[in-house]
Amino acid sequence: MLALLLARAGLRVTLVEKHADFLRDFRGDTIHPSTLEVMHELGLAEALLKLPHTRAPTLHAEIGGTDVTLADFSRLPVRARFIAFMPQWDFLGFLAREAARFPGFRLIMNAEVTGLIEEAGHICGLVIRTPEGETPIRAALTVGADGRGSRVRALAGLEVTQFGSPSDVLWFKLSHRPGDPSPTMAHAGPRQGFVLIDRGDYWQCGYVVRKGSYADVQAQGLDAFRAAVAAVSPLPAERAGEIASWDDIHLLSVRIDRLTRWWRPGLICIGDAAHAMSPIGGVGVNLAIQDAVAAANRLIAPLKAGRLADADLAAVEARRRFPTWATQKLQLMMRRNPSKPRSASRSGPPGFLKAIARWPVLAHLAGRLIGLGFRPEHVKPEHMRQEYLRPEPERPDR
Repeated sequence: MLALLLARAGLRVTLVEKHADFLRDFRGDTIHPSTLEVMHELGLAEALLKLPHTRAPTLHAEIGGTDVTLADFSRLPVRARFIAFMPQWDFLGFLAREAARFPGFRLIMNAEVTGLIEEAGHICGLVIRTPEGETPIRAALTVGADGRGSRVRALAGLEVTQFGSPSDVLWFKLSHRPGDPSPTMAHAGPRQGFVLIDRGDYWQCGYVVRKGSYADVQAQGLDAFRAAVAAVSPLPAERAGEIASWDDIHLLSVRIDRLTRWWRPGLICIGDAAHAMSPIGGVGVNLAIQDAVAAANRLIAPLKAGRLADADLAAVEARRRFPTWATQKLQLMMRRNPSKPRSASRSGPPGFLKAIARWPVLAHLAGRLIGLGFRPEHVKPEHMRQEYLRPEPERPDR
């Protein structure tokens, strides 16, 4: 997103992707109203929403056998009052194709970052390794947007504060059949968190386990895991039999962290590279998009003028630090009764779910916090212009 915004402004941008494609499974696949509003501002929402996706105007959970609306987006002051569930590789591919319409944009796939170029304490670019060998890329600004395991932030020596998490998530697929539940459901279950995401021809399922307990789950055997899934899933019990082996299960190690400082002279980190989020609310991707918009709004002018200063990088962090802190604080508060012993804490759904069940009006507040966040960003009007200098690429929907 940041590369697209910078390229639209006429800057030369090189986007480096470690893998040969964007096809990583079980990534955050929610596009929230805040992100869709940014796409509307760029004139790209209509084209984006022609790609296959599922719309969720509300989010639900089962509590004590009753379906409860967790979040309602119907009153948000935006044009798209729903979450779009779209495979992230489709979203990334769309952004890359749009960025490719500008002559200053270059995408290098299969390129791993191996080092930073540093001169007198100033980051002046990075070194990548491709099948052709190592190549230095010099730049006025280097952006680390390479996720919670960021190589860029590690090479830059940026300090990370860990906040921990009491859980991990086991992801797997089950078939989607006629008569299954409504398209998107967060299913709390009697003792275990369980999440369903509609992928059209299959369900992406998330089974929440105690932090670091995956080895214990495996030790109990696959049959025991299938039985545990069947006990909490709203799908027919026999559907859990589709889990054929442990290879069908992917561990998402949940953690919450934040950089003490997001930047060094000539370098800044955004998104998960600056602040890893819990999967609660699926807000990580959308917080990253907000970072990108805030960065573009502040940095385009000094980059075009050739006078990028440390104060500009600090200003981006300053603007995004509060929404990051507030979101992480809320996620930590929403953990399942963290002050109680673990054995007691697993006797029922988290307290915030019970509160929403008791006072349905809170679903609209949750819809605003999840759908828009604490400080939604908007593209500056001068950055909304569409002056494409290359032929528009063919889209899959045409």
